[in-house]
Formats: sequence, C-alpha cells, structure tokens
Amino acid sequence: MKKTPIIPFILVTSLFFMWGLANNMTDTLLAAFKRIMSMSDFQTSWIQIAFYGSYFVLALPAAIFIKRFTYKAGILLGLGMFIFGGLLFYPASQTMVYGHFLGALFILAGGLSILETTANPYIISMGPEESGTQRLNFAQSFNPIGSISGVILSKFFILAHLNQADATQRAGMGHEELVAVRAAELNATMGPYVGVALFLLLLWVLIAFVKMPKASDESNKVDLFPTLGRLIRNKRYSIGVVAQFFYVGAQIGVWSFTIRYVMHELGTNEGQSSTYYIAALILFMTLRFVFTGLMKFFSPGRLLTFSASIAIVLTLFTIFGNGSFAVYSLVAISAAMSLMFPTIYGISLRGLGEDTKIGASGLIMAILGGAVLTAVQGQVSDLTGNIKLAFFVPLACFVVIAAYGLWNVKSTSASV
Repeated sequence: MKKTPIIPFILVTSLFFMWGLANNMTDTLLAAFKRIMSMSDFQTSWIQIAFYGSYFVLALPAAIFIKRFTYKAGILLGLGMFIFGGLLFYPASQTMVYGHFLGALFILAGGLSILETTANPYIISMGPEESGTQRLNFAQSFNPIGSISGVILSKFFILAHLNQADATQRAGMGHEELVAVRAAELNATMGPYVGVALFLLLLWVLIAFVKMPKASDESNKVDLFPTLGRLIRNKRYSIGVVAQFFYVGAQIGVWSFTIRYVMHELGTNEGQSSTYYIAALILFMTLRFVFTGLMKFFSPGRLLTFSASIAIVLTLFTIFGNGSFAVYSLVAISAAMSLMFPTIYGISLRGLGEDTKIGASGLIMAILGGAVLTAVQGQVSDLTGNIKLAFFVPLACFVVIAAYGLWNVKSTSASV
C-alpha cells in the first residue's frame, strides 16, 4: 500500500494554513475599505473581484506549469507570487490609491491560485486513492486555523486602528485631515500583509531544500485539448466544477458580509463585529475535523447533501430572523459549510488519473464564484438597501450544492 511521506505532507499542509490566513484577512478588507474610502458594498466587492478573478486567470496556467515541471516547482512559484503581492502592500499604502491595493491583491491571489492548484491534488496523491478525499479533508482542516489567525490579525492590527468617523463625518473633514486619517488606516492595513510575506520567505527556503515526492503520474507531456474534452464529458467532474463555483460564491459571500450584517443587526462597530466572524471560523474549523472523522462511516456525497440542507435552513433564518437569533444563524452557516470545498473537490477528481492536474485547475478556476457572486450580493444589498435580502444569493448556492450531493449519492448507488 502506498504510504504518505510525513515531512512533505506536513510542509504542504502548512500551505493550507497560509492561504486560509490570506483569504480571511482579505474578507475583512471589505468592511475596512468601506469605512476608509467611504465606499458602497458593490465598490468594496472589487476586492473580491480582484482576488478571486486572479484565481480564475492563473489556475489553468498553473496546472500546465506543474504538468510540465513538478508539484514542488508549482509550490515555489506560488509562494513567490504570494510573497511579492504581500510586499506590494507597502507602496500601495504610500500612494493611498485603491487600485494599487487591488493590484497587490491580484498578484498575491495569483500565488494562492497556483498554490491551491498544486497542493490540493498533491495531497490526494500522497497515499491510497480511496482515502484521498479524507486525506484532503484533514489537510483542509488546517485552512480554517489559518482563517481564524487571519481574522485575529485583522481585528487587532487593521480593524482596531480604523477611525470611527463615518462617511458623512469624513465628507466634512478638510483635505489634509482626511489624508492624515486615511494614511494612518492604510498603514495599519499594510502591516499584516508585509509581515506575513517576510515570514513566507523562510517557508519558501525550507521547501526549496526538502526532497519532495513525485506523484504517480510522472509524465510531463501536456495534451491540453484532448484532456479538456475528457474532463467535460466526465459528468462527476464537470458538474462538480459548477457546484464548486456556487460553493465558493456562498462561502465568500457569507464571510465577506458577516461583519456588515452583525453591525446592522446588533449596532456594533467593525472591531466588535469581527468577534462573531472569528466564532464562525472556529465552528468551521471544528466541524471540518468532525466531518473528516464521519467520513469513516458515511459517504462524502451523503454528508455533502446533509450539510447543504442544514445550510439552506440556517440561511433562511438569517434572512427572515432578527437580532441575536439571526446573527447566531449566520454564524452557524459556517459549521455547515466546513465540509463542502474539499468534499466537492475530492469527489470531482476521483478516478481522473493523468487528467488530475488539469482537472484540479478547473476546480480552482471555479473559485471565480467568490468574485462574481459576491459582487451580485453587493449589488442586491445596495439596490434594496437591505443587507439581509442579499443572503438570497448564498441560499441559491446551497440549493445547487445539495442537488450535486444528492446526484452523487444516486449515481454512486446506481454504479454499485
């Protein structure tokens, strides 16, 4: 039986922590820039458009790169872009131009796209195929630990340093006063990103000097169009890409608007509201370990259907509930979501063989859902003037995911 190499497995799993940290620091930027730049919800959603748009653009080139070279080369390239993007936050904080921050995020997220395209199938390849989804769920369990760390960094080093003057008060400030306020806030925003980038330099060096295993598919030949044809004809995979698009849209939408939703329902500020976001991520982390254990007793498809059904009910409570009950329902959605990404990923890649690397890129390209559907959610919030109604967008996403889980259960049963 194929054994899992421990040191490489630990190093690659650490990457799940790091991109979780970056993803969720970025989610808090929507609330931060809404105050700093006096923006609408749709304008702040450009943060997610830049971030997850980069995932879409870089995923297929990343897959071709690792197919041509190695998983290790893909990891080093992705980490390098992650580091460069983080360091670019410094000049962006000096120019104080929103577009420069978006550019830094685009480069940083491009690195994350390469890392995810590389690390997810690499983890699956590090052991027996039949336990690949469970192994990926375990590695992905460290992603929300990074997410929690990212929100804590944001809470104390970004959100806590925001000037509490609202858009009306800022409009009444003199030019020099407003520039001084924004400069202090943007310097605070820059600090965590540059600090993380400097730490990642050490991780890059460590991975560069450790011997990493090759996957079972050692061919470096890239037959892109025949591969894409096979993948499109594979229903489990192609429908899985669609489900992943809607899942990421739901996750990013729920998390990106959590702080704003809590502020609306409880009358708190950004820093206070971020505590509920941290609670959501703790639930997300805890339940991912729980679901990983449950996979010993229940099929991934059944667990996916169950968790999506629970998410539908909780989202309805979020839309139609009020006060603390609605906030707690919103927080609890993260528990239901914890299973979804790695399970859809593992189910979709099952049995792809030599097409796995290119197939993985499609599932990472589906992360574009975080850009498209978050922007839609922002538009619904702006047009209706009611952030609660915007949660009909993730509600629709969870319906699609439940349908995919149910389809997988039925198709698996029919093939036995």
